[in-house]
Amino acid sequence: MTKDELTIAKIEDRVIQSRDGYYVTATGFLDSHEQAIARNVSMRAAGVRTLMYGGYDDAERRMLVCIPVDLPVSNEEATAGLLSVLRVSVQAGSGSRRLNHRDYLGSILGLGIERRLIGDILVREDGADIFIVPDIADFLLREYCQAGRTAVRTELVSVDEVIIPEMRFEIIRDTVNSVRLDSVISTAFRLSRGNAAEAIRRGLVSVDHAECLKSDAKVEEGAALVLKGKGKAVLEEIGRESKKNRIWIKIKRYI
Repeated sequence: MTKDELTIAKIEDRVIQSRDGYYVTATGFLDSHEQAIARNVSMRAAGVRTLMYGGYDDAERRMLVCIPVDLPVSNEEATAGLLSVLRVSVQAGSGSRRLNHRDYLGSILGLGIERRLIGDILVREDGADIFIVPDIADFLLREYCQAGRTAVRTELVSVDEVIIPEMRFEIIRDTVNSVRLDSVISTAFRLSRGNAAEAIRRGLVSVDHAECLKSDAKVEEGAALVLKGKGKAVLEEIGRESKKNRIWIKIKRYI
């Protein structure tokens, strides 16, 4: 069984549990490729409605939530309690280097935690808020005391208390032959068009939280673009054509 086939089987199992057991079910946290698979499975699913949930509007890693179609619950009620937020704070005097996303993720995975149990990691200067499944909360409160060589302390906070850090960004203005995906990704992340097309083919690019495998897909104004390993950008504006019949675009790239 391939990795994708295993993902499909696990998602189908959640759908069946929800439909036949008449209760809300959810997968673990999914990346953009797995979310694309989940959408395809959910489109064929009968007897349930589904939604993606990651704890906040712009979450990149999200769960597929399955709800029986005639179960009288709202989306807010269905997602209540599906995730916890681990607040990690750097201990004063424990290190001078600012911790990054990789530091937090690596130290948690080093405890034997599976990636599917961890959602987005929102890093700030003095720590991070980490979305997790509730089942591992007590373990992390007890065992997670160091990120890299830096001592940290942990506590649980509610989803409403999450600190979403202010994002730094740069504005990129350029012209493209067309607003097809490979051209826009090439401009946003400063890649050759060939490398951009290869990243798209490998499933590394998502548009508005959905994996896109078509290099020639048209990108709409306002679309959020993620290139795995490189970051996020938004196509803020599609302008007029230049004298050389190229199209002006404005991109906000988060750094």
